[in-house]
Amino acid sequence: MPVPISTAHDYFLSLQASIVSALEEADGSRFKTDNWKRPEGGGGVSRYLENGPLIERGAVLFSHVRGKTLPPSASAHRRELAGRPWEAMGVSLVLHPRNPYIPTTHLNVRLFVTHGREGTDEDDVFWFGGGMDLTPYYAFEDDARHFHATCKDALDPYGTDKYPLFKKWCDDYFFLKHRNETRGIGGIFFDDFNEHNFEHSFGMVRSVGDHFLDAYMPIVKRRRTMEYSERERDFQAYRRGRYVEFNLVLDRGTLFGLQSGGRTESILLSMPPSATWRYMWQPDPGSPEARLADFLQPREWL
Repeated sequence: MPVPISTAHDYFLSLQASIVSALEEADGSRFKTDNWKRPEGGGGVSRYLENGPLIERGAVLFSHVRGKTLPPSASAHRRELAGRPWEAMGVSLVLHPRNPYIPTTHLNVRLFVTHGREGTDEDDVFWFGGGMDLTPYYAFEDDARHFHATCKDALDPYGTDKYPLFKKWCDDYFFLKHRNETRGIGGIFFDDFNEHNFEHSFGMVRSVGDHFLDAYMPIVKRRRTMEYSERERDFQAYRRGRYVEFNLVLDRGTLFGLQSGGRTESILLSMPPSATWRYMWQPDPGSPEARLADFLQPREWL
């Protein structure tokens, strides 16, 4: 049965537009737009902002790309689909605020479809993936609880089992094995999702996308006027190094983009504008920076 590609395409574009509009209002700056095409098929719209008063770097990316042969990173868990023609679309965003007291955040909602090969009776196969997560530099319990409560609100209409399942999946996924530490305080993450039928699965993904601003913007409003110094900025840059490590070493989305001949400039827009690494550095005991290590331990926030 054909998958309603155009319905998903229209939603993802509208989600990108609504998020960009809200961020422009909050920052007071205009996002730039870069339309691009992919030689093998498809393309996208990269909306980005750099050096804003609120957002030091922000990217809200829409892509809809096609290929003749499913890349290894996408067929690792579905080996029976290897070699099929495919298309993928969705919205991915990363926001790196200037103020260290505002967390970095990430959202991704995506649809993947493999098509039956010519001369066969293979059906189209679809699945959704995505989620949202929060990466704070300083520990605020109320921010973490609010973010997780909004994630739960997005998922509960589609089953009260979804939030605890996807919350654990997020904790496990955004984990730097080589550091034995989490990237942030998590949120929700899911992949290979095609429960019941397309309408049900797509409804859940829309709910996740539509709850993002409710999850993140109240945190921005609470923290944006907090004063900071070079000390906090230095620690932010140090912790941003962990973000870079995860994206380049472990992230499946980055790997898929590079394996499938994706647009490198758009893929790497998720990186912070600056980051630092220090050899064997440890924060002062009892400092706000030291508290972050305990704060980032996976826990039940609700």
